[in-house]
This record gives sequence, structure tokens and C-alpha cells, in this order.
Amino acid sequence: MPTCLPLVLRHCHACPSERFRTSGKFRVNAHHKVLDAWLLALCATCGQTTKLTVLERVRVRSVRPGLLDRMHDNDPALAAELLQDAALLRRNRVALDWEGAWRLDTGGTDHLTAEVIDVSVRFAARIPVRPVRLIAEGCGLPRAAVERLLAEGKLVSVVRPTGKSSDDFTFTLKR
Repeated sequence: MPTCLPLVLRHCHACPSERFRTSGKFRVNAHHKVLDAWLLALCATCGQTTKLTVLERVRVRSVRPGLLDRMHDNDPALAAELLQDAALLRRNRVALDWEGAWRLDTGGTDHLTAEVIDVSVRFAARIPVRPVRLIAEGCGLPRAAVERLLAEGKLVSVVRPTGKSSDDFTFTLKR
């Protein structure tokens, strides 16, 4: 589950940094009967502001009033929702860096002593992470040990554990 908003990966025009922090602040401009709206992000190094386009030349009547109110209120939950939108990321030519912005909730340590563990992993948000890393953290094992269990056939999963995934998956671990 996410613990904070991820960093936005984009080149800064003022310094060599490529990371921007979003705080959930929006800027909305009205031009007669059309709106422009941006999610603001600050460079992690120099503090330069960049804008991620949310709405561009959209008629006022076509924007849901609740959405507009949330932008005026600088709703951080709306910022989190928008950063999950693949179309918005593509339109702005940015990617997200989730490093340090999520945590793993295992529901306790009772599962660590069992011989066979059947686990269902559910993502609270679409956070791309390697299943090997999740399994290692959740079972208290080094990643090399998880990769060894995978090679020995003692770790079985429907998703490829070595690639990145942001979809729910299940796996079985035999010790």
C-alpha cells in the first residue's frame, strides 16, 4: 500500500535533476468558458515548479462539479488518483518513481514457520514492484534465497516473479 505520493520522473529545466515531488496542489485557470488545470510538482533539488496537465481547454460545463471542487481544495487524494491514470502520465511524458513510497503489510508473522505457504497479494494502488522483492520482504528472506527457491521449483507463481507487476497475484512457497 502507498505511504506517500510517488516522485515524478521528468527533466528539470533549471538543474540536472530528474525527480519532482507532488504535494497535491492544483492550479486552475478559466478562459471565458474553457478551463485548464494542472497538478503542480516541485523539483526535488532546486524547487523549480513544473505543471502536469490534467485538463486542457475543456468546456466548463463538461467538468464534473465535484472534480472542480476537489481541485480548488487541493485534494491530495485526487492527486494520488490522477497519478494512477496512465493516460495522464503518457500525455505529460512522465513516469513515476515509487521507491520508498509504499509499504508491505503481511498481516503478522504466523506464516513464517509453515512448511507450505499459499499467499494472495493484493495491491491497494497500482505500484509496479518486482514480486521477488515482495516475497523476500514478506517472508523475511534475502532476495537471493527467493531466487534460489524459484530456481529449485519451490516457489510457484502465476506471474513472472522476476519482472515488475502491479496486478494482484498468488504464489505458493514450499520450504
